[in-house]
Amino acid sequence: MMFRSNSVVVALMLAMLISNAAGVARGADKKKPKKRQNITFDDIKFEMKKGAPFKRTMLTKKIEQLDKQPITIRGYILPSYLQKGITQFVLVRDNMECCFGPGAALFDCILVEMVKGKSTSFTVRPVSVTGKFTVSEFKDPDGNHLAIYRLDGELVK
Repeated sequence: MMFRSNSVVVALMLAMLISNAAGVARGADKKKPKKRQNITFDDIKFEMKKGAPFKRTMLTKKIEQLDKQPITIRGYILPSYLQKGITQFVLVRDNMECCFGPGAALFDCILVEMVKGKSTSFTVRPVSVTGKFTVSEFKDPDGNHLAIYRLDGELVK
């Protein structure tokens, strides 16, 4: 598994901001959207040995089929300095181990960017996020993967 510290989580947030500021182009949808699926973080988990670099071939067929599809997933909003009007955040598997301490795996977080005109407020309670799921690799300047999943958020409950 790929492990992260709190400083890496900060780098994740910065990567999101930089990618938006740079106007990162998003690929055209090649797959026709299907009916929204309810998934869990277990559905996007895959085998990855500790210390091994991420390769797209590690993803399961089920994960690849979710790419560019509408989903709803439950998790926790990683705390930031904003309390209201949040348009970008990291959705994490849980609030006890993932990203708050040692042991967080690469597949335990999703970078969420709310669609234009939508936002949410921070809560310590679990939330459900609905939107378009994408496999989208985010790397630090050294080429290490910080995140591999993205969600264009439409609704947070």
